[in-house]
Amino acid sequence: MRIIDRYLAKAVLGGTLLTLAVLVPLLAFFLLADELDQVGMAQYRFLDAVLFVTLSMPRYIYQVFPIATLIGALVGLGTLASRSELVAIRAAGVSIARIVLGAQIGGLILALIAVLLGEVVAPPAEQRALALRARAQTGNVVQMTASGFWAKDGDTFVQIREIASGRQLSDIEIYRVDGDRLLEATHAAGARYRGGNWVLENLERSRISDDRVEVERVEAAGWSSLLSPRLLKVIVVEPHALPVWGLFRYIAFMKTNGQDAGPYEVAFWGKIVHPFLVLSVIFVSIPVLLGSARTSGLGGRIFAGIVIGIAFYLVSRTFSFLALLYHLNPGIAAFSPPILFVAAALLLLRRVG
Repeated sequence: MRIIDRYLAKAVLGGTLLTLAVLVPLLAFFLLADELDQVGMAQYRFLDAVLFVTLSMPRYIYQVFPIATLIGALVGLGTLASRSELVAIRAAGVSIARIVLGAQIGGLILALIAVLLGEVVAPPAEQRALALRARAQTGNVVQMTASGFWAKDGDTFVQIREIASGRQLSDIEIYRVDGDRLLEATHAAGARYRGGNWVLENLERSRISDDRVEVERVEAAGWSSLLSPRLLKVIVVEPHALPVWGLFRYIAFMKTNGQDAGPYEVAFWGKIVHPFLVLSVIFVSIPVLLGSARTSGLGGRIFAGIVIGIAFYLVSRTFSFLALLYHLNPGIAAFSPPILFVAAALLLLRRVG
């Protein structure tokens, strides 16, 4: 049985890798074609666009991973079906449940790859890509790090720990320097963009001279900065591109400050359910294969995978929008689509079994 399990798992892995080998270049081509509209803006050149797309690819691969897995399972296991190997396996007394188990072993490996891609590789790569594009398009030196957003604005360095939106910031540090000498350090609890300018709120400013430090506390003060909502929009990573732990911390921060964390909660549960999506689409592929047996060719299987994948995506998006519009539990909304598709696959398995 272990040999059969490894054989089925290898078929799923091989089919998925083959699918990704076809999808990824096509995806990169379309992304680059879309990004060419930005080429020529300030110092943003073609090679910058290529590097931006390259760094952005892990996030897009992560997003299409379930659909790629579905098509890959249909292609890999479908090849076994077309050679009558699945029929021979069943004729040898191997149950459908055992076939599902063998395929899911490959699914576990793919789910682990998806988690590493989405939680370890994609977030820093996406942040680096956005920083590169922002610097080329605006000329400002910006960087997203674990300690927050950093930027160089003339003779000042700015650190922003929380960006609630492009027009609302929290926990801000501003350091004004003269060469290697620190002249002034300012901490503000928050900032809002009003009338084309920033207004710092609840700030404490320390002026540093050779012989003393003067501390001034002000409720609000204007802040003239090159940092604009447009620049922050360019550099800030979207919720779905953040790692799970980053989303968790940000949700807690927004709830503490009485802000709507709905989109971030939906993104958080979408991250949690993502590995289960990979496993569920492999399960869905089994009744499709067993029902068609040897009658469906490679093109038919790919078409079936695309149709099921589109249906899966539309249902998932529908539940996400319902969670936001009607304040449904985001965890239930995230897990409902795979549960519905697995239930439908179980009904089909009963018929083919």
